[in-house]
Amino acid sequence: MSDSANQTDNQNAGQEANQQRANQYAEQPLTHDDIRNFVPAENCLEGKTILVTGAGDGIGRVAALNYARYGATVLLLGRTSSKLEYVYDEIESFGGKQPAMMPMNLESVTYAEMQQLENMINKEIGQLDGILHNAGILGELTPLEMYDVDMFAKVMKVNCTATFMLTQALLPLLKDAAHGSIVFTSSTVGTHPRAFWGAYALSKQATEGMSDIFTQETQNTTNLRFNCINPGGTRTNMRAHAFPGENPMSLKTPEDIMAGYVCLMSDASINVRGQVVALQPKN
Repeated sequence: MSDSANQTDNQNAGQEANQQRANQYAEQPLTHDDIRNFVPAENCLEGKTILVTGAGDGIGRVAALNYARYGATVLLLGRTSSKLEYVYDEIESFGGKQPAMMPMNLESVTYAEMQQLENMINKEIGQLDGILHNAGILGELTPLEMYDVDMFAKVMKVNCTATFMLTQALLPLLKDAAHGSIVFTSSTVGTHPRAFWGAYALSKQATEGMSDIFTQETQNTTNLRFNCINPGGTRTNMRAHAFPGENPMSLKTPEDIMAGYVCLMSDASINVRGQVVALQPKN
């Protein structure tokens, strides 16, 4: 039997196993603890195509690698082509399905360009099963009365408006998926706004509201699910900028919190909708 035939057989077996698990979890919805402690089955993302924004580094990079390891075809969207190329090479190095690089600056992108992206994915790949909206910028940590208006607009565009635009542009493809999953990135200051966090906190509040509204508008007419992840304090460049005096070794790494990211893209979570899942809840 040829390698391509073996690959097709393995993919079909993985998809059948995913459907069996989907049927099981449809009857047994996951709790937040289940999501945080999820143990992925091998090839639990087989046959899926997942787009990751901010895929060049940090949590986005690690999520993209994990999605590929569990069988997904990953679409790498980010601002810096050289970073995407590095992640692309990482995926190929361990034998993951060939990813695709999609350089895009969310600060300046237009809706027409996002519609072109949807057309390209439809034409060249033919499906989209999930989006991880991970890209984001911190902006300034300063009182709102002193907040630079241009910086405010930039943070809201990258963290919220572009997220909305991309979701809306890709909805036609996502609706065609058997179990489409859209995962937004929130923050503790989105759920509980905090002084001096300005546009970042407001953008995350808006993101949680966006997920809630999308859920209400689609839950009775589609198989789509919209959820938010709050990763908590994680060893990333953004965290280091926000808390320069913090010991980074006291924080979990992106690898440490990947169970939730994989779970919400897998068919184990098909009955999880409109949730904000804190991956590092405070007791």
